[in-house]
Amino acid sequence: MAITSPGIGSGLDVNGIVSKLMQVESQPLTDYAKKEASFQAQLTGYGTFKGALSSFQSALASLNSISKFQSVSASSGDTTILTASASTTAAAGSYAVNVTALAQAHTLIANGQASSTSSLGNGADTLSFQFGTSGTPASFGVAKTVTIAPNSSLQNIADSVNSANIGVAATIVNDGSAAPYRLVFASTNTGVTNSMSITATDPILVGIMNYDQVGAGAKNMTQTAAGQNAALTVNGIAVSSASNTVTGAISGVTLNAVKIGTTSVNVARDTAQVQPAIQVLVKGYNDLNKSIKDLTGYDAKSKQGGILQGDATVLSIQSQIRRTLSSALPVASGALSTLSQVGVSFQKDGTMALDATKLQSAISSNFNDIAGLFTAAGQITDSLISFESSANSTQSGTSSIVLTAMPSTGAAVGNVNLNLGNTTIAVGTALNMTLDGVTASVSLAAGSYTASQLATMIQTAVNGTSAFSSGGSSVVATVDAVTGFMSITSNRYGSASNVSLSNGTGTAVATFMGVMTSPIGVDAAGTIGGATATGSGQYLTSPDGLKIKVNGGVTGARGSINFTKGYAYQLNNLLSTYLGSTSPIDSRTSGIQRSIDSITKQTDVFNTHLIATEKRYRAQFTALDVLMSKMTQTSNFMTQQLASLTKSTSG
Repeated sequence: MAITSPGIGSGLDVNGIVSKLMQVESQPLTDYAKKEASFQAQLTGYGTFKGALSSFQSALASLNSISKFQSVSASSGDTTILTASASTTAAAGSYAVNVTALAQAHTLIANGQASSTSSLGNGADTLSFQFGTSGTPASFGVAKTVTIAPNSSLQNIADSVNSANIGVAATIVNDGSAAPYRLVFASTNTGVTNSMSITATDPILVGIMNYDQVGAGAKNMTQTAAGQNAALTVNGIAVSSASNTVTGAISGVTLNAVKIGTTSVNVARDTAQVQPAIQVLVKGYNDLNKSIKDLTGYDAKSKQGGILQGDATVLSIQSQIRRTLSSALPVASGALSTLSQVGVSFQKDGTMALDATKLQSAISSNFNDIAGLFTAAGQITDSLISFESSANSTQSGTSSIVLTAMPSTGAAVGNVNLNLGNTTIAVGTALNMTLDGVTASVSLAAGSYTASQLATMIQTAVNGTSAFSSGGSSVVATVDAVTGFMSITSNRYGSASNVSLSNGTGTAVATFMGVMTSPIGVDAAGTIGGATATGSGQYLTSPDGLKIKVNGGVTGARGSINFTKGYAYQLNNLLSTYLGSTSPIDSRTSGIQRSIDSITKQTDVFNTHLIATEKRYRAQFTALDVLMSKMTQTSNFMTQQLASLTKSTSG
């Protein structure tokens, strides 16, 4: 019978012997595991390093935005009189403002009724509302109608007017008298041109709510508030506005009148955001510096080095970042060319610190230069030209600007004198219009219009056409005060800007435009730094990507632009290369990953070798076991035979 369990026949511990031999044979696996663990730790270290670089890049974001340095604030000396806000186009200055009248809506109140819900006994009617200037019948525009059902109550009428959404708010007040319920109509728009004229045809409604300012009809409502414009002076110049929100009185500033009174408005650069943004930069760098120290340094107390101790790639990147921050800009932004000039400096331990006093001094004396110290910015000597953007290829330096063509908008210009009398637009009139390359049908509201009313109606109709508004196109319609000619002008500049009209249905276009001319817009043209720039609308772009916007002026030499690439801009580009797919970090981690993959393959091959080795050892020791078992059997047999022979001889 064959031996089935190793060592049973011979007494050898075959399993133990093979196990100890395999421990010796497996020693290289431990070395492989240690190497792989070391490489995995390096990958983790590089992941931590990339995360620290990414956080530092995020800390640079606000300083790398030109808008951070273009914010403008407007403050009122007395916010109970007016409040103010400013856009980036506002110019710094101080203004004296005197509010002498607030804009108010035209309000009318009807005679009292015993009930607000009882039927008035009226027949079916149509209330007609027109809006214009009180005392000037011709100023009132096309009537907006509200259908009133038979036997309506005051509440029914108020609900019908409110549901019609025609620019009138209807309410019912109770004055506590014998007939307390009084209907109130108020224009939803303030200003003298939004006064109401109301006409009805049913005798009962005429007696309650007629207020005819256009014809000779009755005025059976009482005016409790006249339509009124806001009136104010800015530095002594009179300003009138239909709304209490006044724009244009101060360029780039919006004023909100609250009550009558005198106060001041101060417009200034908003510098409050700059110091916190620079503090974020300093903290971001210090956080990165600590992360690098932890990864690459050596702790003498614990006698342990970082995961990436002495790593050349990490230390090289750290050196490049520090060199960028400590070097002066090759092209200065005005009076500033180093971070130390705004209070940012390196300390002996390698960290950065901010001197808030020195920074505040730089903000007070050289704020316009700070933008170029941090971001990609261009300072232009001509106030009617502004810096728009740049490309990575844009070169720092000063470049001259010469314009050979001013940008313009497309328009359709008529030759009919609309100031001679009203223009009638028939019911169902629609014109065909092409605006900035898009063609659509524009429906016009029927009615009899003065020149200014016609321009307003056409402008509203065009801008309310979705085919145009969805593409961002709109127009401004105006009538020349002297010639009476209408111009419909696109809001877009450049060769893509065009306006043309043709007959659709109803009133012919020639009625109010006559023989039209349709000049196409012109793109800005010129040179930047002597090189021909590409024009598109108001924008000019140099061959190396420097983009400017032409806001006005004339052709010819227009000064120069000083373009700088500040620290935040340079660092952002540098960090992008370190965090990209072809960066030194990725090359290093790819090499480490290849080493890990190689170790994995070597481990797999060696494990296969160990399986074969163990099989060979077991075969050899099993054979020895069998041989020793047979030898034991032979020994036992010989012993028995010798014992028998001795016994026989003795006998």
